[in-house]
Amino acid sequence: MHDPDKAWHALETTEVLARLDTPRDGLSEAQAARRLAEHGPNHLRRAKPRPAWQRLLAQFNNLLMGILVVAALASLMLGHRLDAAAILGVVVIIALIGFIQEGKAEQALESIRQMLSPQARAIRDGRRQTLDAGTLVPGDLVWVESGDRVPADLRLLETKRLRTQEAALTGESTAVDKATSPVAEEAELGDRSDMAFAGTLVVQGTGLGVVVATAAQTELGRISELLREVDKLKTPLLQQLDRAGRVLALVILMAAALTAAFGVLVHDQPLGEMFMAAVGLAVAAIPEGLPAVVTIALALGVQGMAHRRAIIRRLPAVETLGAISTIFSDKTGTLTRNEMTAQALWLPEGEYRIEGIGFAPRGDFHAVDAEGQARVAHLADHPALLHFLKVGVLCNDAELAEVEGQWQIHGDPTEGALVVAAAKAGLAAGELRDDHDRRDAIPFESERKYMATLHELEGLPRLLVKGAPDRLLEMCHLERTADGGEAPLDAEAWEERIHALSSRGLRVLALAEKPVHGIEELRDEHAEEGLVLLGLVGLLDPPREEAIAAVAQCLDAGIRPVMVTGDHAVTALAIARELGFAHTERALTGREVEAMSDAELARVILEVDVYARAAPEHKLRLVQAMQARGGICAMTGDGVNDGPALKRADVGVAMGIQGTEAAKEAAEMVLADDNFATIAAAIEEGRRVYDNIRKTITFLLPTNGGQGLAILLAVLAGSLLPVTPLQALWVNMVVAVTLGLALAFEAAEPGIMARPPRDPQAPLLDLFLLWRVVFVSLLLLAGVFGVFAWILNGQDGSEALARAGAVNMLVMGSAAYLINSRFLTASALSWRGIFGSRPVWLAIGLVTALQLAWTYLPPLQLVFGSDALGLGHWAVILAASLGLFLVVELEKWLWRRRPPRRSATPRLTPERTQRRRRPSP
Repeated sequence: MHDPDKAWHALETTEVLARLDTPRDGLSEAQAARRLAEHGPNHLRRAKPRPAWQRLLAQFNNLLMGILVVAALASLMLGHRLDAAAILGVVVIIALIGFIQEGKAEQALESIRQMLSPQARAIRDGRRQTLDAGTLVPGDLVWVESGDRVPADLRLLETKRLRTQEAALTGESTAVDKATSPVAEEAELGDRSDMAFAGTLVVQGTGLGVVVATAAQTELGRISELLREVDKLKTPLLQQLDRAGRVLALVILMAAALTAAFGVLVHDQPLGEMFMAAVGLAVAAIPEGLPAVVTIALALGVQGMAHRRAIIRRLPAVETLGAISTIFSDKTGTLTRNEMTAQALWLPEGEYRIEGIGFAPRGDFHAVDAEGQARVAHLADHPALLHFLKVGVLCNDAELAEVEGQWQIHGDPTEGALVVAAAKAGLAAGELRDDHDRRDAIPFESERKYMATLHELEGLPRLLVKGAPDRLLEMCHLERTADGGEAPLDAEAWEERIHALSSRGLRVLALAEKPVHGIEELRDEHAEEGLVLLGLVGLLDPPREEAIAAVAQCLDAGIRPVMVTGDHAVTALAIARELGFAHTERALTGREVEAMSDAELARVILEVDVYARAAPEHKLRLVQAMQARGGICAMTGDGVNDGPALKRADVGVAMGIQGTEAAKEAAEMVLADDNFATIAAAIEEGRRVYDNIRKTITFLLPTNGGQGLAILLAVLAGSLLPVTPLQALWVNMVVAVTLGLALAFEAAEPGIMARPPRDPQAPLLDLFLLWRVVFVSLLLLAGVFGVFAWILNGQDGSEALARAGAVNMLVMGSAAYLINSRFLTASALSWRGIFGSRPVWLAIGLVTALQLAWTYLPPLQLVFGSDALGLGHWAVILAASLGLFLVVELEKWLWRRRPPRRSATPRLTPERTQRRRRPSP
């Protein structure tokens, strides 16, 4: 009975009803129940959220975490219960931080879930009744009217001036006229005028249709299922952290094993003692707090973006935003306002241009002379223009209203544009319609391509017609002259005018009229011949003003915006030029994209900024082609048709107000205000977060390096360990959670949006940062060993006292280095550099208090094996820490004086907006 692959749009209505076995009075409740059992409810499948236990276990899916767990278990087996408990405690804390933050991110969109119409008016058992839309089945007869969201895919049986807004599904910016006549089987989705698709909005008229597809079988559902087949790529930061984690783990394990073997074989140390030394080296060298600090930095980025109206659904997307080099953006409602505006009128006497954008009835008329110069037109001197505007209002059903200070159109936006244009000339639609009663009308239908109304105008009964210009040129044989007379129609001249308006990206309508006598009821033959052409009107869906500024900011930041829309190529090109896109010499259509091989598409993807008439599969291929060239892509959109590309993109950006559920589910980021300009702010935040993560890593690793080298050197020398494994854990957590976290609050550096996007292939730790880590590790090693040896030998102190000095030297030296790390190469030797960050000094104050408690409280002395230091010890530790700070500042000064090194490998991206650039320190 029900064939989901059948081209229902190509069948006559009688055949559709026969194939679905649907009587004219609708299905019976028994039939509907059987079909519901067969086809299932009319709900799209929704991905099941991960259970809490799975999210918790996922936090341990990390090689470094695995090493720590193994070290804890081994310590427990050797009887070192305190060490084992401390290691496991740290692991659990890190896992809980990630678990809690991920849970918060998953809940961020719960308040904006919305999809199919919750109710539907269907005919069952011969009665019209309101049903839960989820109970609809193939074969149900469903009524829809203005304001309804279509609950399932319908083959239309009856229509009365029915129009639907399908921008969310097809990308078409204007409402689509619906009819009942079948169309060609190969017709594209946007041309299937006898179908009403699930999830689209009825903006005008009424219709009766039979359900031919529900749930996953609808066009909406087909795209949702396509989302499940799209592979999601790992973000650059996750890839870099994975690579760094694997290398670090391998190095640490090899160093620990070789160190233990050296101690046993060379110094004849006990195996158990050397194993614990190896565990201590691993615990000291592994940056246990790094995952937590990175997670917290990303979470702070989420909060910062939320304050700027951008909701982040997945934490790593915060960092990925900072690497974006290309933004693929839908046009309708994203870059444009979705408010049709009359911008040009072309009458036989010449062209007029109209000021103003949107529905506000403000703006002057300008007459354009033969040289193309425009001057303000005094409407009283242009009776033909006033007459044209009157006809546009009378042959029209839209209304203009001001609601709470905002101008709105009730009805079709295209018709609304004519009402607004007349209002700018002082012609109120309500008054005109009251003074000129409509006697009859022929509604607009796609087969006719025109609308006609009958009025008495200027003392004569007139037939007024509005429609597609090519259709009206066939119906006209005369044109109105400037003095109100008539002249033979110059069809060739009007064709040139239509092309001129279209090439500016304007949608063109034509108006015509003719006097009639003795007609009470209009029929098609009355309107389809003998008309007098009045002129043309060019309509534009204007770009958002904030989007123009956002595009300019993106280009300044080396980010290339690319428009991908279901609209016509000329319209898209015109909008792209107004927005200031870089490459607007030509546009590619979806069919052209489809005809290209992957290699051909990868070649042109860098040269074309506008793609028109694009289907979901085309959008997905564009993203894949750019990624194949090394680009990091964002895809913005609000429609179901954007879903697959949103999911495949490195960062999917959905609209929170107008966006469909499928778009939001596929996206990493949702704009709560549907403002394209918010993306630029989010990218700036992403760059700041990545910078701070990089600074944090550069700060944390030397602490681990200094501890690990100290243990390694002690074993190789056959001497006492300056830091025990338990003390190493204390240092790692105190430094990471207090000092390391302070850098996550650093403000964005000046000029952060004036530099190109970073190269995603560049390592997280480049040669400069590796040098800095090794250099500071050696400085900390010298300080730790120096203080340890001085107290143990020079002061005749105990092992506990010497180790207390070593641990405090490590922490205080790290606190001094924290101030260095606020600027990787810029000098911190200034009031702003030293005291310019409140979080840094709060962290230093907190870590100082913790260290004093660690040093002097007896319970902590007992647990960690420490002893109380004297004032002389603290004086040496603080002097050594100050020395470390000054030495690092000297190294930074030398680094700034070195000649800049040029990069040899250009990035495979457009020269104007994307260049490979060595990440600056």
